[in-house]
Amino acid sequence: MQSLIWDAVETISREEMERLQVERLRDCVAGIKERVPFYRERLSGIEPGSIQSVSDLTRLPFTVKQDLRDNYPFGLFAAPMSDVVRMHASSGTTGKPTVVGYTANDIETWAGLAARALTMAGVTKEDIVQNAYGYGLFTGGLGLHYGVEKLGAAVVPVSSGNTARQVMLLEDFGTTVLCATPSYALVLAEGAAEAGFDLRSGPLRVGVFGAEPWSEQMRAEIESRLGISAMDIYGLSEVMGPAVSMECTHKTGMHIAEDHFIPEIIDPETLEPLPLGRPGELVFTCITKEALPLVRYRTHDLARLLPGDCSCGRTTVRMEKVLGRNDDMLIIRGVNVFPSQIEAVLLAMGQVEPHYQLVVGRGAGHMDDLEVRVESSGDSGQRRILEGSLKADLRSALGIGCAVTILVPGEIARSDGKAVRVIDNRHI
Repeated sequence: MQSLIWDAVETISREEMERLQVERLRDCVAGIKERVPFYRERLSGIEPGSIQSVSDLTRLPFTVKQDLRDNYPFGLFAAPMSDVVRMHASSGTTGKPTVVGYTANDIETWAGLAARALTMAGVTKEDIVQNAYGYGLFTGGLGLHYGVEKLGAAVVPVSSGNTARQVMLLEDFGTTVLCATPSYALVLAEGAAEAGFDLRSGPLRVGVFGAEPWSEQMRAEIESRLGISAMDIYGLSEVMGPAVSMECTHKTGMHIAEDHFIPEIIDPETLEPLPLGRPGELVFTCITKEALPLVRYRTHDLARLLPGDCSCGRTTVRMEKVLGRNDDMLIIRGVNVFPSQIEAVLLAMGQVEPHYQLVVGRGAGHMDDLEVRVESSGDSGQRRILEGSLKADLRSALGIGCAVTILVPGEIARSDGKAVRVIDNRHI
């Protein structure tokens, strides 16, 4: 299905886009220098009028998550609290949460971008959208909720959890679009099978999945089990929330809303910009946000910006699926390992359930040990063969050996939201 274009800005020329970005970047820098003491100091000596091209971004300093924590809760807000109409925040599991504010204009912009993203996925006002992202301080639920309403489709604000009820609503309401984390989509598929409801024969046709890295093998598994087209959406609360970028129906990378967020890829070690097509750390500058405009925010997400045009007709730059995060990367005996690499090996095997956990600990001689836990329904003989095959494939893919434990289906705990993939016992 060819997706429609929500906003004409999605198809403007590169020259027009860069003119718009430079104009908005100048306004952004002028505003935060005037209203945010943190940036007034950081941007000392940088005059907005001196910004002549997008490449001038390299003259500006980076912003990191610790800066938000150091200025907790509202120290980086560029709008007075009287203009802030909503706040979201991270979970704060590693300290104080990072707090994000929105003005009424920010909320309207976000709703429009979420509607733009849903349109890329082929969603129309005729759809019934079951939103199984968590509502509350997490941005996923409300972010897409407002986008569905802006688009004119019907939203079912069921939030995360209560899988039996989710399955009942999928069947009874005739849901056509599911929004959730990819891992929870698989939990719903299991729940539907247990309830005797064949999702593949129902009206569900599109899935909008994000909030955690997921591989192409996971996409294939979801599409097979749910009978849908599964598409990737990207966002993070500090930048805005979901709909910073989104795949179109051609699935050749996620189109970035670069009229609002200027992307860069940098080398995470040297912090130098990398050219189009080179993998590195994703950095965003928010050029239209009123409450919390961030300059060169380091996301720690690892990806590439993709060259070339998309067949959908959009000219906005695309990013590939996120491989993982700098801070999610495991270093096992000196080797860099991403959970997504292991996921790709497991699902390529074709004999395991799409649920897994990685347990890291200290072994003999204080060396790191990695155990990969995965589920399979085979008998004891088949599981022994599978264990040996997985060990060999993982060693080939990762460059290190690891233990493999085959569990029965259902033994790995399921999550209503983001799956808990890694248990790192080295810090206990």
